Amino acid sequence: METALVSSDTGAPVIAGSGLVKRFADFEAVRGIDFQVRRGEAFGFLGPNGAGKSSTMRMVSCMSPRSGGDLRVLGMDPDTHGPAIRARIGLVPQEDNLDRELTVRQNLHVYGRYFGLTRKQVRAKAVELIEFARLTDRADHDVEPLSGGMKRRLTIARALVNDPEVLLLDEPTTGLDPQARHLLWEKLFALKQRGVTLIITTHYMDEAEQLCDRLVVMDAGRIVAEGSPAELIARYVTREVLELRFSPGDQHGAVDSVRDLADRVEVLPDRLLLYTTDGDATAARAHDRGVRPTSTLVRRSTLEDVFLRLTGRTLVE
Repeated sequence: METALVSSDTGAPVIAGSGLVKRFADFEAVRGIDFQVRRGEAFGFLGPNGAGKSSTMRMVSCMSPRSGGDLRVLGMDPDTHGPAIRARIGLVPQEDNLDRELTVRQNLHVYGRYFGLTRKQVRAKAVELIEFARLTDRADHDVEPLSGGMKRRLTIARALVNDPEVLLLDEPTTGLDPQARHLLWEKLFALKQRGVTLIITTHYMDEAEQLCDRLVVMDAGRIVAEGSPAELIARYVTREVLELRFSPGDQHGAVDSVRDLADRVEVLPDRLLLYTTDGDATAARAHDRGVRPTSTLVRRSTLEDVFLRLTGRTLVE
């Protein structure tokens, strides 16, 4: 696909929010956040349901006015330059909103006309985008019977019809199977390589680790951490995690025996998590103290460990 290259100059931020607020009546969904997105990077908003991710995305995409603070997108104010901003960005919403009575090709033709492309331009663009989305053999098929992964790829292809400088993706892989998710990651990585700035909201930690150069973790409308995935792991958790699994209930009797062996011990219904710099050595010391779990696993710490430490394990509805 011949997507226009974008300058890699990282001087002025492509998107900058300062004290950004979004209220719905008496509810404050976004509570004074500050963030900057650099040109050409993949930037993530992570958080549990209700954290304020989608509300932030809607403000950035000029779909919802801010309630307070300052916001600049491509150097412009969304409240006063919405059409000019929308002409230069692409949006992949959380729910696919394709016209399911049209074919794959027709969806792209219709959307391209919204941006003032001529019929000749939109036909050529549709061919490029269909190939990019790996939908060539379905180009003239109706959208309705397509798989979830195919519909998601078409939604992304449609968002690229105007050669956007910034692509906003709200929970891009929710509901997809692993194969479809990895194919989508491949496509997003290719876009980033071409210079497109990606802004992604997600609650999938492996997705954030795979795609994001930098990210913020949001909780209850606030930013609670910011950095690259590697920086956040180094800052908030240890290099490794030792998982000691027990029959449910038996883990409590081992807590006192291992508490001083790790930086932090977390008690779960069927296991203990010991956050440590050397999982194998910690496992050996626990064994020497008579701790006998049903199974032992040493793994590297992940962004999910950071996320759960910062936002907790309690379900937020």
